[in-house]
Amino acid sequence: MANRKQLKKQIKATTAELFADCVVLGLCGQSEREKLEPVMADILALHNDYVARISHTEKGQEKLFYRKLREEFAAKVSALSERIIKA
Repeated sequence: MANRKQLKKQIKATTAELFADCVVLGLCGQSEREKLEPVMADILALHNDYVARISHTEKGQEKLFYRKLREEFAAKVSALSERIIKA
């Protein structure tokens, strides 16, 4: 199990990459800005939500908590990636 600091860095890197993809698509004119703005807002909300959840881990079942957190994060990142592709 990675420590909290590393996990936060991984989340930040992943969400930053998704956000950068949105910005690049918007600048290249390959996608409409109206479609990208809600996706970008969701990416920021995802980052804030998961960093806050990591900061408030309850004692006792850390392994289960982090496993569930990673699975949920991966699913949401996958869904956001699909939305970026469709935009």
